[in-house]
Amino acid sequence: MDLGTTPLLHPADASRSQELLAEIRAHRTVIAEREIATVRAIAEWAGEHVVDEVSGEASTLTERGLDTGLPVAGPGAPLISDFAVMELAALLGRSLDSGRSYVGQVVELAYRLPKTWARVLEGRVPVWKALRIADTTRTLPEDAVGFVDRHLAPFAHGITWAQVDRLVEEALARFDPDAAEEKRRKAQDHRHFDIDLAQVGYEGVAHVSGLLDAADALDLEHAIARRAKVLGQLGCHETLDIRRSIAAGELARHDLALDLQIPDPDTGETTRTVPGRKVELVLHLSATEVSTSSTTNVGRFANTRTPISAEQIREWTGTPGTTVIVRPVLDLAGHQPVDSYEIPDRIRRQVTLRDHHCVFPHCTISTSPTDRTSRCDLDHTRAHANGGATCPCNLAPLCRGHHRLKTAGRMTYRMLTPGTYLWTGPTGQWLVDPTGTHDLSSSPPDE
Repeated sequence: MDLGTTPLLHPADASRSQELLAEIRAHRTVIAEREIATVRAIAEWAGEHVVDEVSGEASTLTERGLDTGLPVAGPGAPLISDFAVMELAALLGRSLDSGRSYVGQVVELAYRLPKTWARVLEGRVPVWKALRIADTTRTLPEDAVGFVDRHLAPFAHGITWAQVDRLVEEALARFDPDAAEEKRRKAQDHRHFDIDLAQVGYEGVAHVSGLLDAADALDLEHAIARRAKVLGQLGCHETLDIRRSIAAGELARHDLALDLQIPDPDTGETTRTVPGRKVELVLHLSATEVSTSSTTNVGRFANTRTPISAEQIREWTGTPGTTVIVRPVLDLAGHQPVDSYEIPDRIRRQVTLRDHHCVFPHCTISTSPTDRTSRCDLDHTRAHANGGATCPCNLAPLCRGHHRLKTAGRMTYRMLTPGTYLWTGPTGQWLVDPTGTHDLSSSPPDE
């Protein structure tokens, strides 16, 4: 019995299901329109309560009876009357702190993120998402927040929170490098690795937590993942999480069993050399950034897809025993098909660099090999058995669940251009492209 393709609903039930889905869509449209109208009204209301002049007491909350100008948003945004914010918070049923934060998000969005704000008013970006984005930019200087707005606005509807955080970090590094470097140094100073033996009880388990240098964390992840896999191959039937915990203990016991030799304090001679890293760190840095020592240079850490400082890259690559391999830039639009069904590593790498996550509508499951939660396959958009090539122009990443849905025939898709996909299902059509997901049933995508 093929459970994957057996119809789950009778025709009458399917018809009722379609009616309910249409009703849900209509309700969502009304809710979205009301949310847009609300934040538009709050932005206009805030403009009616701007404190134009900053007095000596402005921005303080300690003077009784004094209505001060409240800096609810970032630099360059207007100060809003604190008393007015209190009145609005009461109307909204929010606490004072919650009301200040909410007004601050709206003011930040309307005054410091104008391109994103315009897309919110057009219904292109959900209100809740735009407000959360605004919450992350309030500490940025004016030129940095403008950088975020320009780069974020066209993609805000489909961007993930990790991508927002990376862009904000990059903006800080580019426009306030001193603050970014100080943040990096402070983060390094907070590294720790704790094993809480004081809380071990009858259950016999201990909690472990830590904050590691990213390169060290990748080394540790590689070692534990490899050992957990070997344990499974050797017949351990525990879950992956349990095997990983066992692997950590085995790494410790292996280290304790080593006959480590200490250098002679007089001659410095040793008879043992600690091997260099066995994990590949993929770092992107332009030739200009390599040749200059400016602190404003920003690289890319491909293992985690995050911005990274050039100084951090220099520190990692300068570690004794490190091998540096310089590769040319990969052409993500290139076509080099192969005859076999199996996908070579070079093609897999090209596709996963082009599409960073599952290409099903709204799905954000990562294709990164370092993401332990990632479960993405590369799917032949046109079946290989039907003449589909094993080529980047015919391959797309799909997470396991959406791959099964597509294989069962519940939804279909085709690649319009590499990185752009048209999905068709019982309830409508969606266009997925590098900017995110566009519901073609409710509104067309931007030109």
